[in-house]
Amino acid sequence: MKRLALVLLALVAPLTAGAQMLWEPGVHFEVIEPAVPTSTPGKIEVTEVFSYGCPYCFQALAVADKLKASLPAYAQMTYVPAAWNAGEAWPMFQRAFLTAQALGIAEANHVAMFEAIWKTGELPLINAETNQIRQPLPTIADAARFYAKHAGIKEADFLARAQSPEIDEAMRRADALVKAYRVGGTPSFVVNGKYRTGKGLKSWDDLIRVVNYLVAMEQAKVAK
Repeated sequence: MKRLALVLLALVAPLTAGAQMLWEPGVHFEVIEPAVPTSTPGKIEVTEVFSYGCPYCFQALAVADKLKASLPAYAQMTYVPAAWNAGEAWPMFQRAFLTAQALGIAEANHVAMFEAIWKTGELPLINAETNQIRQPLPTIADAARFYAKHAGIKEADFLARAQSPEIDEAMRRADALVKAYRVGGTPSFVVNGKYRTGKGLKSWDDLIRVVNYLVAMEQAKVAK
């Protein structure tokens, strides 16, 4: 373990020496105090806080995929859906994601859900004629039809799970995490419950670099 720690520190040290000015706390990332417990034992956790109702999250979809692919084997990507924007159906999208996650169909349909909302018009949030938020807003029944088509699950089974106490509790946990992370916008990325990406990042590539820097720094601590 000591040898592994030295190897990891050797990898991080040049980053630290050259990145003390480049990756500055309070600018490029924020320290979360107190740290939030993670849900992936044995892994460094990278969490995206997002919403299907967030157009910026859709725009960042390829970036999130690139970030996930760039992570080392000792890191794990997780997702927490935010729900603070009821006017754009975020609570419903949160319920839909957590239901799909409980049913084991969220990851396989993650991109398709974003595209259904923002690209294909299958599950639109925006009225194409007025370019305004659709009224009435999409419902959990609309989400159930989407997952029935794309994941082969029965609409009634999806709706029953979506309206269960299990999912109500999952939503409360997600809201608590978003609050504990002190996230003020989406998408946001949290490393190991300790760091949140900051507003001083100038590009998506910088975001990927700083997240991987923080991941390596956390792993070096674990390996000591």
